[in-house]
Amino acid sequence: MTGIFDQIKLLFEQQLYTNVVSLASLVLSVSDHNPDILTAPAKFQTYVYYGDSLFYLGQYRKAEGMYRKALQFKKSLLKSKGTTKPQDNQKELMPDIDIKYQIHVCHVNLKQNHQAIVVLQSIPGKLRNAKINMALAKLYQQGGMERSAITSYKEVLRECPFALEAAEGLLSLGVKGIEVNALVLEGAASFGNMDWLNSWIKAQFHLHNREYSQAISTFRQLDDRSSLRDNLNLLVAMGESYYYSGDHKNALIVLQRAHALDPHMQRGLDILAALLAKERKHKELEKLISPSITVAEYGPETWIAMAYFLYATKKNSKAAYFAQKACFLSPRNVEALILKGAILLDLKKFQDAVVHFREAMQVSPHRYEPHRGLVDCYIAMHRLREALTIASNACKQLGQNPRALTLYASVLMKDPVTVCKAKSILEKALAQDEMYLPAVYLLAEIYEQEMALESAITLLEKQVELQPTCKLHQMLGDLLARVHEEEKALDHYSIALNLDPNNRRALEGMHRIDNSSSKLDTSYYMTVGEEEGGDTTYERIADSENEGEADESETEAVWSDMDLELNSQ
Repeated sequence: MTGIFDQIKLLFEQQLYTNVVSLASLVLSVSDHNPDILTAPAKFQTYVYYGDSLFYLGQYRKAEGMYRKALQFKKSLLKSKGTTKPQDNQKELMPDIDIKYQIHVCHVNLKQNHQAIVVLQSIPGKLRNAKINMALAKLYQQGGMERSAITSYKEVLRECPFALEAAEGLLSLGVKGIEVNALVLEGAASFGNMDWLNSWIKAQFHLHNREYSQAISTFRQLDDRSSLRDNLNLLVAMGESYYYSGDHKNALIVLQRAHALDPHMQRGLDILAALLAKERKHKELEKLISPSITVAEYGPETWIAMAYFLYATKKNSKAAYFAQKACFLSPRNVEALILKGAILLDLKKFQDAVVHFREAMQVSPHRYEPHRGLVDCYIAMHRLREALTIASNACKQLGQNPRALTLYASVLMKDPVTVCKAKSILEKALAQDEMYLPAVYLLAEIYEQEMALESAITLLEKQVELQPTCKLHQMLGDLLARVHEEEKALDHYSIALNLDPNNRRALEGMHRIDNSSSKLDTSYYMTVGEEEGGDTTYERIADSENEGEADESETEAVWSDMDLELNSQ
């Protein structure tokens, strides 16, 4: 009697999964007491349809149980003495590897990666196809089993040479680009001109080998001169290369291009959010998540982007919750760990922040942000020796580039004994890249501490010509005011406020100069009045005071405008 099975099959093919669950549950119970209702192969397939329907409904734990029942039933069926043609029955039945693959997906969705690996490993090596090997490779890599991951990725490429995710996986695990290129192009020999694919693999190799300038150069060539212009994956990879190299300005430009092409993009969304938060572009950050996306569609990158908006708007507790959601979805997600560490640092939970930054460093030791986070934590805890050790190791791990050198110098500056060493290291950093502003700011600060004000002014004036920023103009204003060049100082404060109306230090500097000028004017007019006599003295004093009040009221107006803007944010 196959009529009832045909109805179950029809419901499944029409994707009426809730109906399949209802009917299959009843039919399987009846068949336990009345074997004639379903043939053995039909009963096995009913278990599979039941499991698949639960899977598509998101009931992964129940689906996993039903798939296992299907495997158990098949095993008993094939061993049954009453089966006269086991080979024929076996051919009719769904292969074990397909069912085990579905069981593995259930475990992955339940965050049970170890169980998922065990299920896939139970499939004999000779029976593993590209799908099984790809799943194993990704699980091995997530679990830190790099050798096994490399073996599985290579098996994927031998069967499917154009599996680019497998190629990128190998590159990320340190396999040489030449070897990966050979595996891919072995299957591309008959496809004519594939220079763009060669360049793509070359760029990915440079990216994963942390040769960011070469990666950027190759990606830009592909974007400028090939038919891959405005390709989303290319733009995201190029944006990541800029970001990892510390070129945040270009990273933001490229990732904004990518987001404009696909507002629903996932990869790169977390880095784009980090950059917008750093630039205090809160409105753009708020609009980063499309309102049409449901919570069920949120990946780790989406939660990270939302967390950055809350973090940027000083809602740290909620931001920490969203960052934790990202960590739960992807426990080894470096961006999530870095963000949560930064939030915990702001909340003064220093030890918890240290744990997160250390975990991020273990996953990705060549990223700058975990090193910087740990240094900030130890400085906040007044543990300068540990901070110095981390900063010194950063120079070894990341190479003696301007970022790492400046981080090391920033810790050395905390101890008066090592300030001189910090100065020489900052000068070394600027010799590599004279435009690296964090080193400029710290070196100017050291010059000021040493009372070498002219050296500090010369340094900042040169930088203002090359790359005018609000902070450069504000610092230059402060220094010029100290050497009594008030008019020049006011000019720089004005430019700083034009660039950022909320710059408190520029406002305070301008206010100090205005107040000192008012006092000088008052003392001058009182002296002249005493010499000349008459009521004109009091009139001049009154005029001077009125001018001072007008200046103060204007300053107060600027402050009140600034407070309103801050409150609105």
